[in-house]
Amino acid sequence: MSMDLQRFHATFFEESREGLDAMESGLLSMEGGNHDPELINSVFRAAHSIKGGAATFGFDAVAAMTHLLETLLDEIRAGKRPLEATAIDAMLGSVDTLRALLGECETGKPADPAAVEAVKARLNAVLSGAAAPAAGAAKKTEDVPEAWQIAFTPAPSLFMSGNDPLRVLRELEALAPIEVQAKLEKLPPFAQLDPLQACIAWDLGLLGKVPRSAVTDVFSWIEDECELDIQPRALVKAEAAAPAAQAAAPAAADKPALAAVPGTGTPAAHAEAAESIRVSVDKVDALINLVGELVITQAMLKQVSGGLDPTHAERLLAGLEQLERNTRDLQEAVIGVRMLPVDAVFRRFPRLVRDLSTRLGKQVRLRTIGEGTELDKGLIEKIADPLVHLVRNSIDHGLESPEARRAAGKDETGTITLAASHQGGHIVIEVSDDGAGLNRNRILAKAAERGIQVPDNPSDAQVWDLIFAPGFSTAEAVTDLSGRGVGMDVVRRNIQALGGEVQLESASGNGTRVLIRLPLTLAILDGMTISIGEEVLILPLSHVLEALQPKDAEIGTVGVDGRVLRVRGEYLPILSLASHYGYTPREGGEPLIVVVEGDGQKIALEVDELLGQQQVVVKNIERNYRRVAGISGATILGDGRVALIVDIGSLVRSQRMPIAA
Repeated sequence: MSMDLQRFHATFFEESREGLDAMESGLLSMEGGNHDPELINSVFRAAHSIKGGAATFGFDAVAAMTHLLETLLDEIRAGKRPLEATAIDAMLGSVDTLRALLGECETGKPADPAAVEAVKARLNAVLSGAAAPAAGAAKKTEDVPEAWQIAFTPAPSLFMSGNDPLRVLRELEALAPIEVQAKLEKLPPFAQLDPLQACIAWDLGLLGKVPRSAVTDVFSWIEDECELDIQPRALVKAEAAAPAAQAAAPAAADKPALAAVPGTGTPAAHAEAAESIRVSVDKVDALINLVGELVITQAMLKQVSGGLDPTHAERLLAGLEQLERNTRDLQEAVIGVRMLPVDAVFRRFPRLVRDLSTRLGKQVRLRTIGEGTELDKGLIEKIADPLVHLVRNSIDHGLESPEARRAAGKDETGTITLAASHQGGHIVIEVSDDGAGLNRNRILAKAAERGIQVPDNPSDAQVWDLIFAPGFSTAEAVTDLSGRGVGMDVVRRNIQALGGEVQLESASGNGTRVLIRLPLTLAILDGMTISIGEEVLILPLSHVLEALQPKDAEIGTVGVDGRVLRVRGEYLPILSLASHYGYTPREGGEPLIVVVEGDGQKIALEVDELLGQQQVVVKNIERNYRRVAGISGATILGDGRVALIVDIGSLVRSQRMPIAA
């Protein structure tokens, strides 16, 4: 009886990529001096598992590459050859190539055949005892064509990571003359155009004898954010006559609820096979939505039961209280299913730091803290790009060269710290370096040059905040690695879209520290329910500091119509939510003040009444209606009404002086 193995492909690809991540992490640890035999064994087992699965499914190119890799690792772990830098370099190169080969098997997008052969040659050279061909030697022997044909399709999110397709075109033009043809098929009508999304693809002709490595270097920092096909122009013309069906490959099936595949598990998967299962993310999301509806139903029952006579409905009320406790426990358990350790993001940075520091001639030490801190999977996927941008900036512009550090009396090796921790219902991620720090005078000079409004005698925090102005940069020259500040507005915007905040601290000569504060989950939050006239709003409880009834003597005026509240010697701007949202306030009665904090700044919100605290299910208002300024989402109350959730960060920023002209 024949078996259809194609249904196991998705499992193989997912587990193989996990195995490659484990291999890369292990090889970097070995390069750092960790020669623990178990570490070497774990890298070997990962390669062996990928090889076995690839052979089973008929992915011969993957099997052949992992066979060489497995042979080299087997000799190292058996003590037949020393663990040398050339071997580690060759094995790290094979990890990159295996990722490309897996992509070819999964989507049909061909891997670079020259790169595959070059990696095989390096592995064979190490196995035979010959010197592995260096990068420079490879360039000399490379058969360079007369021209290249490049199909470049940026991902829609390319701008959000601080990158720009036009920079890519300029860098290609610096290598040789180029032909440029824009592909506008995906460009929407002007009224629907989103300036933050990349919609244009490009067909490019690079007219010159340029090594492939120089071409791929141009795309090295966006290779995960685009579809890219680089072919010699003569080869492209020859292939044009081939039937399209020969080039097409079936796309991978949607990820199912994954079953185990014999022989393809990673070391971690083998260790935890008896304790874990793979479940489609869509199924988990559906479960969370159902629990959210249960929370709404429970709140509805609680509200209805408030009018019952306790003496006649004692058992019913007791049951409703038990239902409330069980609902909260169930909700926390289900949300926990979506929680992943931030190590899922952190583990990509050792390789990034290694490659970038080598390229820039800097010595960099990466320190990670709190890798086990858990965060919602949806947040983890979206926080990666901002963190990559911050780490690149720290290496390129934050840390000094070894000579400059030595002259300043510092260790020649700079340190970048990635830390994660739970603080007051939030997760806080820190990216810091011990470099030169931000230059206050240069930032102020750049602000004056651009006509940006700056308060008199600004504090350091106000000066650092200028960096988040769109396009702000103090870099003397633009490189493919954005100067500190270029793209920082995008970083802040991405974090704010997740309901988070960004703070920046710096001290001259002592480095820079960026703090990102995020909610633990986007699904459910604890809120304070308030009313303004006939409307009900939700304030996220994590932002609320206190509520009070102010006295007339504690309220002062600023300017024409501005008001401030004095709270224990501190003056806070007062914002009337009725005026801000255009509601009609309740007549009569004394207004209340709720002090909230966002983006490191406090403001006083004027409301009509405090209704209480409750857990609410967050619904995406932008997806179901449209984006509303000052509103982060909506929820359904126990009586069936819709209540809007206030975006505290947006309100705080509306009270600041504009920082961009």
